[in-house]
Amino acid sequence: MSIKPFKAVYYNTKKVEDLTKVVSPPYDVISEEEQSFLHNLSSSNFTHIDYGRDKPNDDKNNNKYTRAKKVFEEWLKKNIMVQDEEPCVYFYKQEYKIQGQKHSRLGFVSLMELEDEEDSKVHPHENTHAYAVEDRYKLLKSLNSGLSCIFVCYSDSQKKVEKIFNKDVYVQDPLLDVVDKDQVRHRIWRMSDSQRIKEIKDSLSNQNLFIADGHHRYKVATEYRKSRLERKQNSDGQEPYNFVMTYFTNMDSKDLQIFPMHRIVKNLPVELDFLEDFFRIDKVKDKEDLIILLAKAGRNEHAFGLYMKDGIKLLRLKNKMLIDEHIKEGSKEYKSLDATILKYFVFDRVGVKSDDIIYTKDIQEATGMVDDGQASASFIMNPVKISQLKSIALNGERMPPKTTYFYPKVLSGLTVYKMD
Repeated sequence: MSIKPFKAVYYNTKKVEDLTKVVSPPYDVISEEEQSFLHNLSSSNFTHIDYGRDKPNDDKNNNKYTRAKKVFEEWLKKNIMVQDEEPCVYFYKQEYKIQGQKHSRLGFVSLMELEDEEDSKVHPHENTHAYAVEDRYKLLKSLNSGLSCIFVCYSDSQKKVEKIFNKDVYVQDPLLDVVDKDQVRHRIWRMSDSQRIKEIKDSLSNQNLFIADGHHRYKVATEYRKSRLERKQNSDGQEPYNFVMTYFTNMDSKDLQIFPMHRIVKNLPVELDFLEDFFRIDKVKDKEDLIILLAKAGRNEHAFGLYMKDGIKLLRLKNKMLIDEHIKEGSKEYKSLDATILKYFVFDRVGVKSDDIIYTKDIQEATGMVDDGQASASFIMNPVKISQLKSIALNGERMPPKTTYFYPKVLSGLTVYKMD
């Protein structure tokens, strides 16, 4: 695996004065309401190409993919978006607050070389859905451009990349600077110094890399490469389709935040006496106490909160030996995920399917839907640890759906990889 600088396409700040109106979250976290809001916010909003709408009379010659291509070409023609003159690596710093505490995460955007699955050191941890892969594939093919980064974690305990940034890059003015609706500040700097790029490249060579976000985009990039290689007699490995635009960040950084994904269940059977067979059940006074007790229990036990109208409970697995007794598939690491334990010991026993669950990182949403009578229960989770993600990905396994939520998200519209 190798990285490579590229000539990014980005918004021209001479033409687009207010970047808040044109950048967007990744398409897969945008609701229908937010999609409409962003489309109406500006005719140059990135969702017009990255997350277009279907129309009733769409056919193979006129659809959201052909419209996206047309809009993108128009933006380039009118210099709404411009392409860099020389290949660069783009440093990307995000500053944000969680519960009043300041954090910042540093990463960089470059191209990542794609390889055949058996040779690849890039490890996904989530399954992909065919319809989403097909959607992103059609978009990539229509525009011949990578619109959004995949998000990859690498290891850099020596902070080599951070040192390069602090010494050579941070002193410059950023290329782009924007604060999003969650009050996260996103800044991008470019670096074309070939010696420094080589140092970054060397520090990443032969490493295992872990996909945090963008599993569908990664799958699409590998499928697209495969289809192009089938049509080409002899590839030198340097054709644009052999690479995918990637955001890299250091998994050894304390500011790599993984939020828990809580489970909201609309209809949960009332009869839950069986829980006592497997869990120690403690009644909890209120939501605030639950958060504290759950975090404490999660240090060396498998635990989750059960939030219902008739009371709040902390569920702690009685004995770790129950795991091997009742969960027959998967590695030790996979079986030990709280999400796996919840699925086998609770959801499978009462017939709750993945489709019956609403997943959210927002504990207020999880408890609010129960309070309002829109759901019968919510299961409040602890976050997955990066060490668990690594072990499961290295085993070639996939986590249950919606197990991780990396925060903050990488904004869409900051850099585009044009392949022609």
